[in-house]
Amino acid sequence: MRKLLPLIGNPHGGGRSALTCRYRCGDACFHEVPNTSGNEYVGDVIARAYSRRSMLRSAAVVTVASAAGTALTLSGNGSSANANPAIDTQGAATAGGAGGNADGARGLRFKPVAPNTADKVTIPEGHEQNVVIRWGDPIVKGAPAFNPDKQTAAAQAGQFGYNNDFLSLLPLGDDYERQQLLVANHEYTDEILMFKGYDPANPTREQVEIAWAAHGLGVVVVQEDHRSGKLTAVNRHQLNRRLTATSEFKLTGPAAGGALLKTSADATGTKVLGTLNNCAGGTTPWGTTLHGEENFNQYFANAGQVTDPVAAARLKRYGMTTGASERKWERFDKRFDVAQEPHESHRFGWVVELDPYDPKSTPRKRTALGRFKHEAAQPRLTEDGRPVIYMGDDERFDYFYKFVSSKQMKKGGSRAAKEHNLTLLDEGTLYVAKLTGDSPAAGFDGAGKLPADGEFDGSGVWIKLATGNVSHVEGMTAEEVYVFTREAADKVGATKMDRPEDVEPSPRTGRVYIALTNNTDRGKPGKEGATEPNPRNLNKHGQILELAENFDDPAGDGFAWRLFLVAGDPNDPATYFAGFPKENVSPISCPDNVAFDSHGNLWISTDGNQLGSHDGLFGVATAGERRGELKQFLTVPRGAETCGPLIQDKRVLVSVQHPGEIDGASVEKPQSVWPDGPGKIVRPAVVSVWRKDGKNIGV
Repeated sequence: MRKLLPLIGNPHGGGRSALTCRYRCGDACFHEVPNTSGNEYVGDVIARAYSRRSMLRSAAVVTVASAAGTALTLSGNGSSANANPAIDTQGAATAGGAGGNADGARGLRFKPVAPNTADKVTIPEGHEQNVVIRWGDPIVKGAPAFNPDKQTAAAQAGQFGYNNDFLSLLPLGDDYERQQLLVANHEYTDEILMFKGYDPANPTREQVEIAWAAHGLGVVVVQEDHRSGKLTAVNRHQLNRRLTATSEFKLTGPAAGGALLKTSADATGTKVLGTLNNCAGGTTPWGTTLHGEENFNQYFANAGQVTDPVAAARLKRYGMTTGASERKWERFDKRFDVAQEPHESHRFGWVVELDPYDPKSTPRKRTALGRFKHEAAQPRLTEDGRPVIYMGDDERFDYFYKFVSSKQMKKGGSRAAKEHNLTLLDEGTLYVAKLTGDSPAAGFDGAGKLPADGEFDGSGVWIKLATGNVSHVEGMTAEEVYVFTREAADKVGATKMDRPEDVEPSPRTGRVYIALTNNTDRGKPGKEGATEPNPRNLNKHGQILELAENFDDPAGDGFAWRLFLVAGDPNDPATYFAGFPKENVSPISCPDNVAFDSHGNLWISTDGNQLGSHDGLFGVATAGERRGELKQFLTVPRGAETCGPLIQDKRVLVSVQHPGEIDGASVEKPQSVWPDGPGKIVRPAVVSVWRKDGKNIGV
């Protein structure tokens, strides 16, 4: 039996640095929680849930009542792809590829990386890696090579952007031998790590314009090595593209053209310049990519000068900055000053759809999917071919949503099918989740004490918010529902959750996995204390919730849920790993992005590890006898976060975001030498990892 992987002390401290908080989300966790509604907190709900059997034992089958009063079964072996409540658990185990192999579940047969604080990407024995592409690498024709001392906005607009996050790899045709199309989000900029002598109080116009060009999206062709999993960027390819904070985007859907989206520069309410703070996203079955605009609020200034009480309350609900913004963009473009342009901020906080195969296409912001801090947008199809998009709002005490399209996807590569599919996300119904439970809350001491049954599960309903131009929320128009979605969810009594970040439906089972990163407000004065899913006050480590739609119908109005993983030190009695022996799992803290491999294993990247080691990437079996077996695959360098995991048979890709982002860091005083070594500027990058013997990962 393998020994428990050790926890270590980090001399540089664990978790996010103050620098990360400043530049990534505008110190969101240090501001007042935007949600002041009286809606139930998810901890209260989960604390009332009472299971009939131990869902934490992989062979158990838990039956809960659905919202419609019909029995729905959640199998511990991970299968929900069956309308019959009695699920074949043996079939689920087979589907998950689990069994008695001593090396682990299929897809996870590698020696786990130990927690560490090395200033490098640490990978398992028998594997190799390469940097696929870095910030500043030229990708568009005419773009110059990167020179940190001679940066310009024009150069950056043709170079790979900063702080890559979500990744997607799309196939190219036979004319592109062993090539794929890599799409990346560029979430935000660390100006203090980009420019020598940067003065945060007085940025120059040139620095601001470079930062505008470093945000957005990137599309670049990558070349596969035929002997390994190595990928190399093909610079200046005809399909390569950059979209920035000043590129043209189109608002579409039921709110487009409405009064709330019109500005002095755009009387149509349909043309937006730029996309900001793109975090996680998704890849559609019809060949486009989706990109969630997350902490957009931090870019807009002077909300405190708005005197209209309704408008001021709505700005506050979205956490808008009351005074000057961190980056001071409002000094150089009035659209970032809400006192001068009150509707410009309404044009951010959407899901963006991009056609990466057409470098001349205009990306579209889909208003039918609602406006909030989007962390994810991963589609799943109904049996009749309608896309369903699951989405999290990454804020303490905010909500979990889904959108169900009213249109069916058309198959095939015809122009008509493509044009039709580009309208799928403009028509449908937007929902928000309400979770319910059936047992009382009791017995929590804030130090990890568990209830006698040791189980967490419940049921829930999807509450309609809007369908097309029809509002289902009393007192709000449909346009208001889409633009002020948080307010609409408040009104209908949605369930508050702990920072729902990335969301991913399993391509094998249809189960939906929601990364709830943490909530350090738990137990503070005036705030909810320890509850069943979070038995520790000041919860630092987060958890993952598993959701099964009633009878596997993603368009339905009810679901069952349970906790799949409660993160932290496995020695902590409050942690859970779906029943797998905790002496055989890796420590994990602050789950953020999630993805699946072809075996049905869930891969989890972390952000803000509170266990003293660097953030990393982990794989965990979701089915079979090894359900809950969690193994660390890699760690990232000092100050970095692991983002955008993408798992292919031959390789694992990750975005190494904000390396060196440690308090006190600057260009002159770097806190990391990754990826290019001492004397070189620190650069976020995409990394590919593969097995030296050329075999598939983890088999």
